[in-house]
Amino acid sequence: MNSPLTVDASVFVNAFSPTEQGSLQSWRFLAEQKANGVPLIAPVLLLTELAAAITRKQNNAELALRLALEVKNLPNLTLIDVDASLVELSSEIAARHRLRGVDAIYAAVAQRFATPLVTLDREQLERLEGLIPVRKP
Repeated sequence: MNSPLTVDASVFVNAFSPTEQGSLQSWRFLAEQKANGVPLIAPVLLLTELAAAITRKQNNAELALRLALEVKNLPNLTLIDVDASLVELSSEIAARHRLRGVDAIYAAVAQRFATPLVTLDREQLERLEGLIPVRKP
């Protein structure tokens, strides 16, 4: 059985942004996880982050919405609602590790489900060391 992973929006955005450095690596990483049936776990706000970033980067709202829908329907992806208990946990992580709010939510999901966090975010990679396993795709 493949161990589950929490994947940050930065990986999805990079995979769908072919002109960005590392895009092909992120794309291959996501494709490999899907092909191998690796369970991916992310907060539901992944879809909002993805749609917003793709629209801003590529100036194409329809593409952004289509990609968000495709990601939502990935068979190996579980989206986690951001409820009061997750907000409480992420608030603690944000304060103790000096992270932006949304970044702390991904860390809280990874901690709650005991999964490594896969991200391209430098602050998450540096500041979460010792709390949860964090790595690049």
